[in-house]
Amino acid sequence: MVGNLMNEYGNIFIENEVIARIAGLTAMECYGVVGMATKNVTDGLVQLLRKESLTKGIKVYINENGVTIDFHIIVEYGTKISAVADNLINTVKYKIEEFIGLKVEKINIFVEGVRVDN
Repeated sequence: MVGNLMNEYGNIFIENEVIARIAGLTAMECYGVVGMATKNVTDGLVQLLRKESLTKGIKVYINENGVTIDFHIIVEYGTKISAVADNLINTVKYKIEEFIGLKVEKINIFVEGVRVDN
């Protein structure tokens, strides 16, 4: 399903991929988020995604009430996960609602790992 906005000029259709890309770029600006993650189904290992493939760690669901976004992230060691999650939720919700015009119904965050820098 795609996002649908109506105005006096006609309909605007927004693909899930566009919403996921905006959400991913916004998430990367948030303090404590190292990147998006994807889980390998066969061996259960989590992999940090590169900037070009951010959308693989994000799932977007659109229904008549709004948008639900699932993030699979890797956080930086030493950061408070609840603070990172609150910041991510508030920032992404604001940007999606302001830039695209769709209501964000829910944002789910799955912390898939912690990165420790030496």
